[in-house]
Amino acid sequence: MPEDKTKEVMLERVLAEENLREAWRAVKANGGGPGVDKMDIERSARHLREHGEIIRQKLLAGTYVPGAVRAVKIPKANGGERQLGIPNITDRVIQQAIHQVLSPVWETEFSDHSYGFRPRRSAHDAVKAASGYVKEGKTWVVDIDLKNFFDQVDHDKLMHLLRGKIEDKRMRALIGAYLRAPMQHPDGSKSKRWKGTPQGVEITGTDK
Repeated sequence: MPEDKTKEVMLERVLAEENLREAWRAVKANGGGPGVDKMDIERSARHLREHGEIIRQKLLAGTYVPGAVRAVKIPKANGGERQLGIPNITDRVIQQAIHQVLSPVWETEFSDHSYGFRPRRSAHDAVKAASGYVKEGKTWVVDIDLKNFFDQVDHDKLMHLLRGKIEDKRMRALIGAYLRAPMQHPDGSKSKRWKGTPQGVEITGTDK
């Protein structure tokens, strides 16, 4: 019988010092620009040194409010534009710390044929697997793309799935707060989000 890891998904694990250090290293390595607070990596590092414990206590108390997500539009390769969302670096660190705790809980349930953003898997592994299928005599390739998938993610359905794995209500509330964080547009206006997850900053999902 597989080990039940739901009880391990606690906010204290997310905010453990070593987990946060690992999250910081991942966010720093990924690079990327600042969010709406305009703080780059260096300024964010100083901010976390000065206010990190206060932020941690707010997270534990459930009073932390994520910053708005900076809206950025980039051109698509096939025409049109895609809207990305860039959180503040502090929020990226917290999100990465959450990811590092949640990922092992779901990993064992994912398809063995999935390679995107998976630990110890890469595009090279996908190519190697595809080569194996060719050698077996497979000759068909089916390309499927769900249009605007991330923009259409239903928050209620997603949170329902999380309730089945995360017993800690504080964790669920924090994830919900990140899902609902408003999008701030270049003119300074903000729009509420009731569905969708902002794309923009990669969450490290592979071991290097």
